[in-house]
Amino acid sequence: MEKVYPDLSSLIEEMSDGDQDFQKELTQAILLGLEELKVKYAAGLEQKNENIIQQIRHKIKPTLVMFGLAPIIDEMQVGKELLEQKGFDTEFELHYQKLMKEVEVAIQCVTALID
Repeated sequence: MEKVYPDLSSLIEEMSDGDQDFQKELTQAILLGLEELKVKYAAGLEQKNENIIQQIRHKIKPTLVMFGLAPIIDEMQVGKELLEQKGFDTEFELHYQKLMKEVEVAIQCVTALID
């Protein structure tokens, strides 16, 4: 997993400036954000509610950018464009599956930093 996001640990360490407690809090916050992304995105798709998806996208994007989680950012951009062009169609469902795989990889990486 470490190869997928090799800088994640060092970015967290750098941001926490050597403070172990803050490093733990930051790592937990990233994990909670990723888990919320999964839940809210799923709810948005289930309810076919673009607003729910837009809100979580805006909420989590700064964290994703700050910690170099580009594959998730890129896939969320694909979803945004699909919703704007085609709405909740089969292509969006395929996008959702790809996004959830990316989020799961990130969750595993972050969880490994906690253990």
